[in-house]
Amino acid sequence: MRFLAHILRQPLGLLSSALGLLFLAGCTSVPRRTQVESGGTLLPARLVSNFFVVESRWDDGKTYRFLIDTGSTISYVTPELARHFGVKPKKGPAPAKVPVRSANGGQIELDPVTLRRVMLGGTSFQNVAAVVFDFTDLSDHLDLHIDGIIGFPVFREVLLTLDYPGARLGLAPAVPGAPAPKAALRTATLAFNNEQHTPLIPVQLGTESFIVLVDSGSDGSLSLNPAGLHPRFAAGPRAGTLISSLSGDRPQLTGRLGQTLLIGPHVVTQPVVDLTDQLSSIGGELLRHFKVTFDQSRNEVTLVRESDGPVTMAPRRHPGLSFARSPIYWRVLGVIPDTPAARLPVQAGDLCVRINGEMVDKWTFDRYAALIKSAAKITYTFLHGTKEEDVEVPVFELVP
Repeated sequence: MRFLAHILRQPLGLLSSALGLLFLAGCTSVPRRTQVESGGTLLPARLVSNFFVVESRWDDGKTYRFLIDTGSTISYVTPELARHFGVKPKKGPAPAKVPVRSANGGQIELDPVTLRRVMLGGTSFQNVAAVVFDFTDLSDHLDLHIDGIIGFPVFREVLLTLDYPGARLGLAPAVPGAPAPKAALRTATLAFNNEQHTPLIPVQLGTESFIVLVDSGSDGSLSLNPAGLHPRFAAGPRAGTLISSLSGDRPQLTGRLGQTLLIGPHVVTQPVVDLTDQLSSIGGELLRHFKVTFDQSRNEVTLVRESDGPVTMAPRRHPGLSFARSPIYWRVLGVIPDTPAARLPVQAGDLCVRINGEMVDKWTFDRYAALIKSAAKITYTFLHGTKEEDVEVPVFELVP
């Protein structure tokens, strides 16, 4: 699973696949039961940095917020949610921690929990296996309190629809043995490999075919492992933002391919890519062009576009600075080399307290992202001891 490999690659540059967790081991299966309301469930969603976020009121009367991560083999919840809704373990030794491998190959261990119930609208999933994780940093970064991440196996008994253009989550009963829907215009239905409990589909780059993970837990476009392939670049690859995963930081390489990507009949012209040495994947930056339905009873995924013609991807604009956000200040994580920012008096660890003269707590994620897309330059105010210093930083096309 991909659990945010770097928060906010575009404007802030720290998370890209829901915290970078790829596969887990040692998680035991428990009896599950899923109840779907007769007419199905439809919930409004919010796209934040291309992450698919939904809210749902639970039976305690409170509303909880989750990221939907089809690239994740397990679910993640806050310690608070685990305490309130976790099944109390039987007396005896404490359950063994679950080892989880991050997107850059490192490994950490997290506490397991079984949730009595996970509710999404009128649909409930009982006895859900999860692990416990503190989402404070991610919540601060996205300006949203995040209570958890729901992984792909939770939806194995339902039809899961992530309607990116319509900003809606759909859940419907899966009917094994029912005839498959007829293919329609602008629609592609592809078989996926579900042996790893995540959807793996074949795609084609130029004349070469390879396998990618359909990963709604990534905010990126195409994360490409070039091993065995021959990608041609129209721009780059070049150093990008710093990727902070659970097991360490590493620089990203990014660029734009000169080739066409085919997802079934859907054409993506010269996609923006991030290079990886892990499994290739397609994330929210690309998926947001589609309404995506997963049917695990058939191991099929259907991608529907609202318009004709190829998918085109806008340039990635960037100030060259990666930040970790907090309500009081933004800390510089890194400066992209060979950019205008690299020639300015800014370095990792510097604390930014104002943006264009306003305190950083006034800059929500969405507002700052909009500034990146439109501004020619941004003035950051850095705190050095007791003194404040304004630094004017040009915004440029990291990937033209």
